Amino acid sequence: MVDVRPLVYVIGALLIFLACMMLAPALIDFRSGSSNARDFLESALITGGIGLGLRIATANANLTRLDRRQAYLLTVMVWTGLPLFACLPFVLGAPGLGFTDAYFEAVSGLTTTGATVIVGLDRLPDGMNLWRGLLNWIGGLGIAFVAMIFLPVMRVGGMQFFRTEGFDTLGKALPRATDIALALLAVYAGLTLACILTYRALGMSGLDAVVNGAATIATGGFSPSDASFGKYPGAAEYAGALFMLLGSFPYILYAGMAVGQRGAVLWDAQVWALLRWTAYAVGSVTLWRLATSEMGAEPAFRESLFNLVSIITGTGFFSGSFVGWGGYSMAVALIVGLIGGCSGSSSGALSVFRVQVAWAAVQAQIARIHAPDRVAPVRYAGRRVEDEVINALMLYVTGYILILGVLTVAMSLVEVDMISALFGIWMALGNIGYGYGPMLGDTGTFRDFPDAAKWLMTLTMLLGRLGLLAVLVVALPSFWRR
Repeated sequence: MVDVRPLVYVIGALLIFLACMMLAPALIDFRSGSSNARDFLESALITGGIGLGLRIATANANLTRLDRRQAYLLTVMVWTGLPLFACLPFVLGAPGLGFTDAYFEAVSGLTTTGATVIVGLDRLPDGMNLWRGLLNWIGGLGIAFVAMIFLPVMRVGGMQFFRTEGFDTLGKALPRATDIALALLAVYAGLTLACILTYRALGMSGLDAVVNGAATIATGGFSPSDASFGKYPGAAEYAGALFMLLGSFPYILYAGMAVGQRGAVLWDAQVWALLRWTAYAVGSVTLWRLATSEMGAEPAFRESLFNLVSIITGTGFFSGSFVGWGGYSMAVALIVGLIGGCSGSSSGALSVFRVQVAWAAVQAQIARIHAPDRVAPVRYAGRRVEDEVINALMLYVTGYILILGVLTVAMSLVEVDMISALFGIWMALGNIGYGYGPMLGDTGTFRDFPDAAKWLMTLTMLLGRLGLLAVLVVALPSFWRR
């Protein structure tokens, strides 16, 4: 059996951290005179009290080492357990959600999906909108937060835990896990501050700038307005597209820049591929819209740029009438949403790195069929990719597409139309948050989906955030045998 005591000890520490984070929205609501402050304080007391109790109960745990099974189990416990407490403010205070909706909202926030079931965001207490933005921000760099809290205490070789979260170092030599966490957090906080200040300079209110800035860099998509970025047409959309792209670049490259590798981001193969594919998508949709409507060139380009960047980075903001452009636009959106942002960022879906290597493997196989005697190794960024890596990657891509198809069918069996089912699972698995289909037509949210469909999407969001493997490994009976 797996010794869960050290894992529970870590969960206790994280709950205490989560309780402390609840104090910020409580203070905001208290200063504005909202009774919601009491609900946040109650949630913080429950969360912190249980966290402290877990720490005391497992104080005699062996905190010296995690084996691989414990690392995988801890990953699943963190991402399924924390939303149970993160959803308390949604239940106890405004908007007064039921447990299914509240857990969906909390998982969507922490996994940086950005899908919501709440209508009337503009009327929510300021503290609640801040809480939603904080959930995105915490989840956006969850690996660093977890590492900073428990790895130094447990003296664990932290890269094992990083791997269970789908963190890809892309073959680069890295320092200790604690050093990585500190470097990533510094970069993450710096990007967030720059984004907030930019939004504020472009006319957003202080709260809107903070919430949107936190959600942008986390590629989370929780907005304090039902209109999302439609509330800020113009320059804010261009700034949002820029910072969403910056948030979807590999964080480890930023850490490299912090230690003197100035060209780390500029010369990375993933970054250039992401920019190139985004340009293709935006350019084609803009031209298509100009040819099929009377929309001006600048609005067509701006809306295409913002919405497609939001989708490919897995952010989930929207603006203008893009979802009503139909046909070709949504087909392009579906494809770029499957690709996703860079590996090693908070973006979801397949990732640019996996798509690049998979395409290189397909090309190599075609070359072998054409010339069987020819040696055609698979290469990425000038380096040969080992067969073991290719096999694992192709298994992941195949599994991703298979899960997308199976869960879409499952959604259609719980009274969801096929278009809404497909885009619902596509949204959840890629942590995209961008809804489309008849069932979202009235509110633009997932409020009207059946509870069974919401639980399916919740599971899918967790699968997408953890790169499929961590959840599936823990579900295997052999995992528990020893």
